[in-house]
Amino acid sequence: MDSNTVKKSVRPRLPDWIRVKAHAGEGRNSIQNLVSSLGLHTVCQSAKCPNLGECWHKRTATFMILGKTCTRNCRFCAVEGGKPETPNAEEPDNIALAVEKMGLKYVVITCVTRDDLSDGGAGHFVKVINAIRKRSLEEVKIEVLTSDFNGNLSSLRTVLDANPTVFNHNIETVERLSNDIRQKATYRASLLVLKNAYEVSNSKIPIKSGLMVGMGERDDEVEQTIIDLYKNGVSILTIGQYLPPSYTHWPLERYVHPETFKKWDNFAKDIGIKHVSSAPLVRSSYHAEELVEL
Repeated sequence: MDSNTVKKSVRPRLPDWIRVKAHAGEGRNSIQNLVSSLGLHTVCQSAKCPNLGECWHKRTATFMILGKTCTRNCRFCAVEGGKPETPNAEEPDNIALAVEKMGLKYVVITCVTRDDLSDGGAGHFVKVINAIRKRSLEEVKIEVLTSDFNGNLSSLRTVLDANPTVFNHNIETVERLSNDIRQKATYRASLLVLKNAYEVSNSKIPIKSGLMVGMGERDDEVEQTIIDLYKNGVSILTIGQYLPPSYTHWPLERYVHPETFKKWDNFAKDIGIKHVSSAPLVRSSYHAEELVEL
């Protein structure tokens, strides 16, 4: 067995290079209270992000719109699946208020997948974008991290026509594992979303994607995924260590060493991807503003 391979039957000890610092204090508490008082959801909480303490302490957050219940049930994801609630009409204005109160200059808006909605929630994305710009006098940069909208090009165009600062859609994993790990979403469908986003925006909106490692992929498969993303218009890439939310989720196969993350960082840049964040605790929206030339 490879020294990096982890037995599926045990919850392995975190290696020395994965250590999440605990953050408490006024910054974290104020964000928690604000999000709660406005009835908002963050992917920080719903996806059990290991960086929640750091980001909230720094008064940053990634807002998750369209509720907290996803119509899909992917095997890697901590967001609950099931029958979602009706979209909250007050959510766009409440997010805009939170952005103002937090003093954000860069905000990431993501969502649960809403296969039950005819447009997949695209119109709601636009309402959130417009509400933020109306309240902030268009000073805030807005990154959107969307679902695949079931391949609906009209929905994708709706979001892009709102001119977000960055368009993000995650490939999540390598092609060989994608059908087993993701529900309904496919590797090729995600590549098409990214390609279409690049073409619809006339390459004027940076296209971003991300993947997790440690799920059973080979290093050469990661490199092939990076190549595929580049060929389909991606100029911003994130790569991070997969950490199972529970025993019932997709099992962890290995902890990837930081040197391997560094190798993929160099590989991606060498083939032409402009901005790369590749490290164990990197997540799709972690330090998102630092990967964009503003």
